[in-house]
Amino acid sequence: MPNVSNPADTPLATRHTAIEDTQALILGTALCALGVQFLTAAGLITGQTAGAAVLLSYVSEWSFGVWFFILNLPFYVLGWLRMGPRFVVKTIIAVTLVSLMSRVMPAYVSFEALDPWVASALSGAVIGMGLIVIFRHGASLGGIGILALWMQERFGIQAGWIQLGFDAGLFAVAGLILDPWLVLASLLGAVVVNLIIATNHRRDRYVGR
Repeated sequence: MPNVSNPADTPLATRHTAIEDTQALILGTALCALGVQFLTAAGLITGQTAGAAVLLSYVSEWSFGVWFFILNLPFYVLGWLRMGPRFVVKTIIAVTLVSLMSRVMPAYVSFEALDPWVASALSGAVIGMGLIVIFRHGASLGGIGILALWMQERFGIQAGWIQLGFDAGLFAVAGLILDPWLVLASLLGAVVVNLIIATNHRRDRYVGR
């Protein structure tokens, strides 16, 4: 999933209160967990670390929540170095909440009929909006986005190309494991997520952290 700018650069006057952060992280992670429920119920995937966790959950006995939590662990060190402790603590909370919610949500949310293309579009919409909420409160869902930003600073490779390369490899592997038609449908959700973020996550329109 995409990342967020450095909250350490934000003046204290524009930072959210603890109550504001709490409600935002709960709402944002609940939306993301619901999006994952759409994906897994329809046998779809998504991009970035979340997509890797979904794919691994299909080929192993561990759930998405377990894989998502584990895969994010190595990226916290990079996040601490580049984004600072405030960002990392919020990100750990967000990742943990998504992991927990995605484990319990299937017991409360199910679908009698779910077209893969509709599921993909809906998952992209709710995940995109969930990420916007999380980003605007100085957190992220960790993963490849943090690595991409570090590699951009360290080696001069644009973060967007790194994330695109990872997603291309992920979807290529998914095409060998899943029904190609489902992989194609999954691309719709990935496009919707990125369109929502590109349109709505702009620092010139929102400065709170």
